[in-house]
Amino acid sequence: MGWFLTELFTWWNGQTMGTRLYTRRKGEKVGTDEFGNTYYRTPDKDRTAGGFPERRWVVYNGYAESSTIPTGWHGWIHHRLETPPSQLAYTPRDWQKPHQPNGTGTAAAYRPKGSIVGADQRPRATGDYEAWTP
Repeated sequence: MGWFLTELFTWWNGQTMGTRLYTRRKGEKVGTDEFGNTYYRTPDKDRTAGGFPERRWVVYNGYAESSTIPTGWHGWIHHRLETPPSQLAYTPRDWQKPHQPNGTGTAAAYRPKGSIVGADQRPRATGDYEAWTP
């Protein structure tokens, strides 16, 4: 019962009930990435014959975070590549970094120098500041 309510009312925990039904009815599984995300497309020839691109979507494994889509799948899902990476021998380029989860709100969050929650002490004022008076 808990999974039913979660799937019915939340979109950030994988897929909703509508996505599940649409995927079952019209989706063609294309592949799965290393994070467990599953990719689908519509094999609808009427849609592509009318000049519209095919629909492509992803069902996330767990929490829906778009940064977990690897670079090859990102190119395919945004219609930059016609062939999905599951059918190609895709290797990322040297400058493409692996996924790192978003650290906002955690101990791994970025804290710049001078930040209130940072470890460093804020630099003292140099005396060149003058308060504005109307």
